[in-house]
Amino acid sequence: MLNPQIQEALNKVFAEQSHRPRRRQEGIQALNRLVPISLNDTGQSRVIGRFLLGLWNGQAYPFDLTELRGLDSELYADCLAVLQLDRLGEREVHEYVKGGWAVWDQLRKRCH
Repeated sequence: MLNPQIQEALNKVFAEQSHRPRRRQEGIQALNRLVPISLNDTGQSRVIGRFLLGLWNGQAYPFDLTELRGLDSELYADCLAVLQLDRLGEREVHEYVKGGWAVWDQLRKRCH
């Protein structure tokens, strides 16, 4: 029988693992909604673009999280879903997007 603390830690790990497929799916869907918006020319699109660049390379493109406050609720929720996706650590965020390098190159030109 395992120590109760070890058992509790293992249960948390297993619970986290069980949520990965849902977080991946929701994050990819959110990312696919955010990318086209990020390429527009509005205040919200620039915030989203900087957010995505920050996930991609936070040292080169630092992002002030307080900027998320200015987003519509749906866009804010999508950003959080993408952040959860990025936390999975399975791929770089741009690798989930078709033509990701080209898209991120456009973002770099627009948002920096």
